[in-house]
Amino acid sequence: MANVVIVGTQWGDEGKGKVVDLLTNYADYVVRFQGGNNAGHTLVVEGKQYIFHLIPSGILYENKKCMIGNGVVIDPAILLSEMNELTEAGLPVSPERLTISQNAHLIMPYHKLLDGASESAKKDGTKIGTTGRGIGPCYGDKILRSGIKAGDILDESLFREKLRENIDEKNFLLTTKYGAKPISFDEILAAYLDHAEILAPYIGNVSVELDRARKAGKHILFEGAQGTQLDVDHGTYPFVTSSNTISGNACTGSGFGPSHIDQVIGILKAYTTRVGEGPFPSELFDETGEALQKKGGEFGATTGRKRRCGWLDAVVANEAVRLNGITGLAITKLDVLSGEKSLKTAVSYEVDGKRYEAMPGNIRTTARLKPVYEEMPGWQEDISKARNIDDLPAKARDYIKRIEELTETPTTLLSVGPGREETILLRNPFEK
Repeated sequence: MANVVIVGTQWGDEGKGKVVDLLTNYADYVVRFQGGNNAGHTLVVEGKQYIFHLIPSGILYENKKCMIGNGVVIDPAILLSEMNELTEAGLPVSPERLTISQNAHLIMPYHKLLDGASESAKKDGTKIGTTGRGIGPCYGDKILRSGIKAGDILDESLFREKLRENIDEKNFLLTTKYGAKPISFDEILAAYLDHAEILAPYIGNVSVELDRARKAGKHILFEGAQGTQLDVDHGTYPFVTSSNTISGNACTGSGFGPSHIDQVIGILKAYTTRVGEGPFPSELFDETGEALQKKGGEFGATTGRKRRCGWLDAVVANEAVRLNGITGLAITKLDVLSGEKSLKTAVSYEVDGKRYEAMPGNIRTTARLKPVYEEMPGWQEDISKARNIDDLPAKARDYIKRIEELTETPTTLLSVGPGREETILLRNPFEK
């Protein structure tokens, strides 16, 4: 058996969904371990596009078991909508194919209201660029020990008690601090009891089930959301998400022992993008940045917002290798760089005459970083038909080799297009 963690190495949107979908072919279980419906994984299978926000990407395989771990925050309405969409597409989701951790916290309507109100109250320059899905406030309640877990809605008396306490507190905040209208206890109670009736067969103990799978010799794939630079502890704080996005959270976010992880695959886009606010040292504000945005179809799968684009950042990549213990890279969207005369890679930063080879801790310093680039020739050929590394132009192979040298990490997979088949698998991480 082998157990593999997939993480994003940049600011998210690296193409994790496609890689997870591809590697699910070799796995028995696929586990989502953090984030919420602020993440979006886009897959293109046989020309059809699927976008998942909560359900693991592996759900497209009928013989695989998917799990939503305790580290995820769940909006039940969004989850049920995704399940319905899959059913309409001829891929019904049953409890045999999906388990929801009893310890996963639920996003409530007041979380979304507070998320929006809090962001609106911030001054320009301090706005985070939150998706407004209620993710942060939900994680906040979890840490404050007032959150409502998936298992709680199976006990109506317990749910009523917890909901009443939260409604009283949140209505005070909404009306007094933000001048908003109060929310209705009865409306939320009725809606969530309806959700509970449908979701009850899916809610269980993910940790126990994963341990049984491990002991039975099953392959387990852990699917991360967002990217390393959005980690609440290690990212460009406060312009981060509300959870730990790095590989260590695959264990805490699912109840799986760290000694059982065998490989960590880091998804590295061949250039860099970022959605929302926050520092982005290698961002391009010229025609090249616009060309990458258009050719790469760089729009957020969750928000539809245009992604900021820039050259590959080796400092960011190396941070990801160090923080995640990455054993192999999956380089995505390599095809988007076809046609560029030259390619730049940020190898360090400078500010006020000082050189940085890692992200500084001071966010104001980070915002002023100037990248130090190295440059190499690009390639003109269309590489979307390549199915072997030898099919790639020599200059494309040189670019890959340089990434491996800069990160001291081998390449596991190359993506040369959005489709499943447009992939070069150099090493199967499930084969020890």
